[in-house]
Amino acid sequence: MPGVTSSSPASGLLELPRIRTTLPAACSKVGRPKAQGHTKAKAGECDESASSARGMSPPPQVDPEAGKRRCSWITANSESLYVAFHDEEWGVPVHDDRKLFELLTLSQALAELTWPVILSKREEFRAMVDGFYDASLGEFTDKKKMNQLPKSNGTRLLSEQKMRAVITNAKQIRKVVHEFGSFSNYCWSFVNHRPVTNGFRYARQVPSKTPKSEAMSKDMMRRGFRCVGPTTIYSFMQAAGIVNDHLPCCFRFDQVCRQAKVDEKDLRAERRSSSSSSEDSEIRGCN
Repeated sequence: MPGVTSSSPASGLLELPRIRTTLPAACSKVGRPKAQGHTKAKAGECDESASSARGMSPPPQVDPEAGKRRCSWITANSESLYVAFHDEEWGVPVHDDRKLFELLTLSQALAELTWPVILSKREEFRAMVDGFYDASLGEFTDKKKMNQLPKSNGTRLLSEQKMRAVITNAKQIRKVVHEFGSFSNYCWSFVNHRPVTNGFRYARQVPSKTPKSEAMSKDMMRRGFRCVGPTTIYSFMQAAGIVNDHLPCCFRFDQVCRQAKVDEKDLRAERRSSSSSSEDSEIRGCN
């Protein structure tokens, strides 16, 4: 719901499992900023929620119209945008640099907003991300320029700290592209260019971070990225399909697995074609 911040009640909505998300409906929502008095984040990190699942997970939800069984954090009260994100995007392998940057930004926003609120502001976020991705970013350095950034309902989409992080990260992505050929190559290198399928039976088993997300987070911080703690990065990996954390009972689990195999086959063919073209160019250059 537009205008709702993470300090507002969750209205019965549960988060996708960026941090062991499946909580009983009576529990507080996931994605709430840390209370005052928390320890200061290290360089490159921003506050990340530290909630964890407690008790038994609710049973998987079944769509009464289509008979579709979904992951248990999608409930009968979940907003339609949230359900559509689960059904169509979450966990699907992404290799487009612009889309990866968008998903990274949305994952960073989870420290301040919930998925339903973020998705309700999707177009504003997308306009902001596209502007940073395409434009020369050197001018966005002072507070006056920050105040000119896109807003929603008259207020800034994110805190100034997060806004500055988005600007910084856009700059760092350009450096990564120069080194790795694409931001996609960089992100997927942490899983050997093959999505990780965990197959957790219960949502309470889904971790808040993994050794791979910690490794990626540490490397991104070293490169100058901001607000990229391991929990944020794991949420990003889930959303971008680098990790498939749909529960096996969910109808999307097998669909995402099949899509990942098709994408992997296409990428291998693309690499072979690119390699052959390079070899042909070298041969022509020697003749």
